[in-house]
Amino acid sequence: MTTNTELIVLHTTKFGENSIVIHTLSKDYGRRGFLVRGAGKRVMSLLLPLNILEADITESSKSTLYTARNLTSSHSLLGIRNNIYKNTMTMFLSEVIYRTVKEGAQEQGLFEWCRGQILLLDAMETDFSNFHIRFLLELTVALGFSPETSDLMPFVGENHKVVSEFMSSSFAESMLIPLSGSVRNKICEDVLRYIEYHTESTLTINSLKVLRELFV
Repeated sequence: MTTNTELIVLHTTKFGENSIVIHTLSKDYGRRGFLVRGAGKRVMSLLLPLNILEADITESSKSTLYTARNLTSSHSLLGIRNNIYKNTMTMFLSEVIYRTVKEGAQEQGLFEWCRGQILLLDAMETDFSNFHIRFLLELTVALGFSPETSDLMPFVGENHKVVSEFMSSSFAESMLIPLSGSVRNKICEDVLRYIEYHTESTLTINSLKVLRELFV
């Protein structure tokens, strides 16, 4: 059986000599890895963090590792790829989703929400420095443990007023909340700890260091 579907790229893992496993989000399969055989330069160029692809998925009764073929880009995302800040955000956010959402999970509406957020970031021309903070807070809603201010207090400490403002503001308003680089980084790390607590996982996010350096 072969299904054509959209995939959001989260991570890649080398598999054998010439193949890779792409770890993805999709409406049809949730969080799942797919085998791509003979992944050459063209395919690898498509597998950037949070890229949105179309692919033909071939299911097998002999293996739970299905095969992805005929990969193409659904959206160029040039607004992201031509901006170092947005590119770094997608590295960070794809890694957060990859490490937070477990293989095989089918979180209702997560793919659609994430797809919409990627296209929104791509379209933004200014005032996107707070985007990843808003994304993390909305991710908790998408994962089903929408935070109350009182729940966040032990994690965000002295920044609870700013976080409360994020939660009570519209998306557009939250993008305009003035934050220093150090405060933005601290809130990001605090919300990650909140997500860790609720998902009972340890989030070692390698790209967080790069994100910190951009927002000093």
